[in-house]
Amino acid sequence: MATPLLEVKDLWVEFKRPGGTVHAVNGVSFSLQPGESLGIVGESGSGKSVTVLSVLGLIARNGRVVKGEALLDGEDLITMSPEERREVRGKDVGVIFQDPMTSLNPIMRIGKQITESMITRKLYTPKEAKDRAIDLLRRVGIPQPEQRFNDYPFQFSGGMRQRVMIALALALNPKLLVADEPTTALDVTVQAQVLKLLDDLRREMGMGMIIITHDFGVATNYCNRINVMYAGQVMESATVDQLITRTANPYTLGLLESTMEIGHGKQAIQPIPGNPPSAMMVHQGCPFSTRCRYSTERCRVEKPVLRAIEPNHLVFCHYAEEVMRDVTEQIHA
Repeated sequence: MATPLLEVKDLWVEFKRPGGTVHAVNGVSFSLQPGESLGIVGESGSGKSVTVLSVLGLIARNGRVVKGEALLDGEDLITMSPEERREVRGKDVGVIFQDPMTSLNPIMRIGKQITESMITRKLYTPKEAKDRAIDLLRRVGIPQPEQRFNDYPFQFSGGMRQRVMIALALALNPKLLVADEPTTALDVTVQAQVLKLLDDLRREMGMGMIIITHDFGVATNYCNRINVMYAGQVMESATVDQLITRTANPYTLGLLESTMEIGHGKQAIQPIPGNPPSAMMVHQGCPFSTRCRYSTERCRVEKPVLRAIEPNHLVFCHYAEEVMRDVTEQIHA
């Protein structure tokens, strides 16, 4: 197997608050191959954004990585100084946030924002940087890029601002592109356009890409593999086909049943009962046990391990084989 572009090992992240400690990420491990697209899916507060942003040094000051490794091309991002991580973020990792209006400088022309990093790092002359910025604007679908180069963010629609953010993230030819809820603020039609653009650029440029989303449909349509997170824990990691047709974690199954019909329309959409636990809780067993239809006393007192039940398919559940069997029977009924 090829060397991973990004390999995260046993990552733990916490935040100190007046009321106690928030255990945001609890022993997460995953890898991303060059050119691969990984979706990280979960409810609000599941730890999906913190998992990725923490290794890039982009979490709030009251947060810290307790332990773990995050190897980008073999270099550990966790042990880097803030200055070294900043260098990596600009050169090797591009980040797209969900609200471009808060990410773009409202009083700086978009052309200057795109070219700034190219010029300050002395990778391009000012003319070369401008030519590249205009080319990037053209590639991300901005009409009349030569003229729009001199416009301000407020002169663009929400969808066009997000395209500008994509151009900005791609300015230095990153190896890894992180898209954190990149279409949340956009209408459905524009969402599809932006996601297709990201996927096309990933294929064209050979980048690895991580899409962080609460929308299972986004992940299944634009990712090769998906990590499902709950309460700071990876509950299931698999290819898209495995996750849909051989679901093996009750939480994943609950998400699918609440967002799409399993079994080709033979199963009605069902909500997941109950609410997620407080992130301040330390769980002796499985954090999903109080909401799970498969739960037993074992689940409440013994924490599962993330284990392989078939190639490329990892599950955090004592009863993964039983869940998979039930899903398979349901689909073929």
